[in-house]
Amino acid sequence: MKGLKGKNALITGASSGIGQAIAIRLAQEGCNIAINYRKSSKDAENTEKMAMQKACGDIENCGVKSLLIQGDVSKEEDIVEMVNTVVDELGSLDILVNNAGIQIECPSHEVKTEDFDRVIEVNLRGAYLCARETIKHFLSQNRPGIIINISSVHEIIPRPMYVSYSISKGGMENMTKTLALEYANRGIRVNAIAPGATITPINEAWVNDPQKKAIVESHIPMGRAGTSEEMAAAVAFLASDEAAYITGQTLFVDGGLTLYADFREAWSA
Repeated sequence: MKGLKGKNALITGASSGIGQAIAIRLAQEGCNIAINYRKSSKDAENTEKMAMQKACGDIENCGVKSLLIQGDVSKEEDIVEMVNTVVDELGSLDILVNNAGIQIECPSHEVKTEDFDRVIEVNLRGAYLCARETIKHFLSQNRPGIIINISSVHEIIPRPMYVSYSISKGGMENMTKTLALEYANRGIRVNAIAPGATITPINEAWVNDPQKKAIVESHIPMGRAGTSEEMAAAVAFLASDEAAYITGQTLFVDGGLTLYADFREAWSA
């Protein structure tokens, strides 16, 4: 992708799943990557190893740098330190990917306040604070920059039993548009991708159950779940110069899930 080589990218929640795939793809495109993780340094090290293998192969000192950064995006102090560390270690920050996210399943009338708050703190508040600190850096250096938020089809599709998750992704849609509008004239582009059903560790409950997987995929017009690599490809595009005239948009990467699959065959006049 045009314009990615040599850029410095911070990916939150990059120790597994979509975040891991994004880190690997951006490294493959020549970006220096900062891999954020909350708990497992082993998983983050695995992401780093795979990313550097894809980027460099057997070539030593290929020019792509990597950095592991522990931090909880629900904690403001961790976010501030994380962004400062990236700038100090890599020299600047060009791309932020807000990927870290959690979900808690529960009937909406039984959701505990602390569980609701935790989801919002990670998925929405944390994403905003990461964006805020990154924008501060862009502005202080008087340089353009890119923010990509990892949203979900559930920013527009209601999801019973996951009310806090749905609210967080709905809020992320508006945050993306608001920041994009506010900072467009400073060369800062803010976009999002909205994955549909994706094969990741967080979805093992249905991915590894043929019956449940068939039910999930029956709602997808293309008839299959997506892969983390397909989500990472969309992020690489939005981060590249190929998307230089795109801002404030959510790119749905969902196999047609948001096309109202139940209407594939006419059932009303």
